[in-house]
Amino acid sequence: MTPLETVNDFMKRFCSGDLDHACELVTDDVEYDNVPMGKNFGPEGIKAFAGGMTGGFDSVEFIVEREAATGNIVMNERIDRFVRGEQVFDLAVVGVFEVTDDGKISLWRDYFDMGPVNEMMAALAG
Repeated sequence: MTPLETVNDFMKRFCSGDLDHACELVTDDVEYDNVPMGKNFGPEGIKAFAGGMTGGFDSVEFIVEREAATGNIVMNERIDRFVRGEQVFDLAVVGVFEVTDDGKISLWRDYFDMGPVNEMMAALAG
């Protein structure tokens, strides 16, 4: 697979909720950086953070608006959609991925505004 195909396959697996299957596409020392929230490392770091983040939702979808790849670097502009019941929350995200020569993701960094995340958490709590 090309780096772009690897990232798109990873995102598809991630959104299916099968984090073990998704993490087959990352390195053992992958850096997962949610820029406003902090870093996690390794597949277990992804599973711990993402499982907590997505576990309370009926579905999660990554809607890619634009994507580009240069060599082993993939960037995408996307809407991360979180659905619970009738509630739908959309979060604008820019993702940066680095894929190793053997086809595994070694860096996943997402940039987003914490304001909408805080609003989503307040709405879910209330």
